[in-house]
Amino acid sequence: MGVVANEPWLDEDEQKAWRSYLLMRKTLETHLVRHLQREFGLSDSDFEILVNLSESETGRMRAFELGEATQWEKSRISHHLSRMEKRGLIRKAACDARYPEIVLTEQGLEAIKACAPVHAARVRELFVDVLGKERMTALGDAAEDVLAAVDEHQRTSCPPEVRGCG
Repeated sequence: MGVVANEPWLDEDEQKAWRSYLLMRKTLETHLVRHLQREFGLSDSDFEILVNLSESETGRMRAFELGEATQWEKSRISHHLSRMEKRGLIRKAACDARYPEIVLTEQGLEAIKACAPVHAARVRELFVDVLGKERMTALGDAAEDVLAAVDEHQRTSCPPEVRGCG
């Protein structure tokens, strides 16, 4: 087992909490994605791109910026943007730089305007309201701590091939 054999295992409570977290995340994500697909014909990937573009000041971003925002590999972002362009949700626009900008089309804007409020209401119903203000604050603080730990790991002891740099 290599390194794993020398590392401490999770105790019963830690294991239960970890598994509950994984099940909650997957179940909630799957449920929300099914609603996006069935009610609006959008995948979670479509939604993620549309959110990023709609929240940018100009409704346009470079593909590499979208890749950074979504944490997707270059090939995945490229393929997905091509599929979205064929469906009329985005278009590529020439610009001063080497690569085109990705632009939110009117159809893409209509799609995000239609689904975002419904999606947000469902997130509120199934997540925010269930947790309540105190637990949401605690979860936000915990999430920031975990993200900081991952960032530190990537900057210090994470192998380059895992970081995406190798």
